[in-house]
Amino acid sequence: MLQEFKAFVSRGNVLDLAVAVIIGAAFGKIVTSLTDDIIMPIIGKLSGGLDFSSHFVILGNIPANYTGSLTDYAALKKAGVALLGWGEFATQAVNFVIIAFIIFLMVRAVNKLTRNEPVVAGDPADVVLLKEIRDELRARPRI
Repeated sequence: MLQEFKAFVSRGNVLDLAVAVIIGAAFGKIVTSLTDDIIMPIIGKLSGGLDFSSHFVILGNIPANYTGSLTDYAALKKAGVALLGWGEFATQAVNFVIIAFIIFLMVRAVNKLTRNEPVVAGDPADVVLLKEIRDELRARPRI
């Protein structure tokens, strides 16, 4: 069983997946910082100084022993008050859109790099010629 596990872990796909998860986690932190520290403050400034991360609606009762501020989202949440944190949701939605757009750009770039079909050594000469003609026609600007 140990031998099988060793063979499984040493496969290229598993190692690639591990590297992707680690890079993805680091990339997520970068995007979170970009959203929280750059984009959302700019949006807040353009919208009249709003800070979206602290916008919420109180849905439940506030405990009698609560002594904190009624405008402190984190403290109210920690106290167990039911909150509708629409500002945090807006921040996370912006995070998602940024990540989705960057992934789109990366997939698009990879597709452009891998779009050209390599000529197989066993193709007949007429097939090779037709592929070259097709590629030339694709490369021409359209009118």
